[in-house]
Amino acid sequence: MSITVEVLEAEALNLSVAERSRLVEKLIVSLDREPDVESAWATEVARRHAEIESGAVSLLPGAEALARLKTEFQ
Repeated sequence: MSITVEVLEAEALNLSVAERSRLVEKLIVSLDREPDVESAWATEVARRHAEIESGAVSLLPGAEALARLKTEFQ
């Protein structure tokens, strides 16, 4: 028996918030199965970490970073 997307969606919306959250996480993870993307992110993380450790870039406190972003995008 094949279930339609509409029926599946209706059933999913009847789940609790915690169950829907878990389902969403699993669905998103299932989309991220491209090894090249994972490798590229690992390389980017290593590059950024090296910049921080070497002092090439400086970190901002979270509140300051958010304030700058809000100002930039308003």
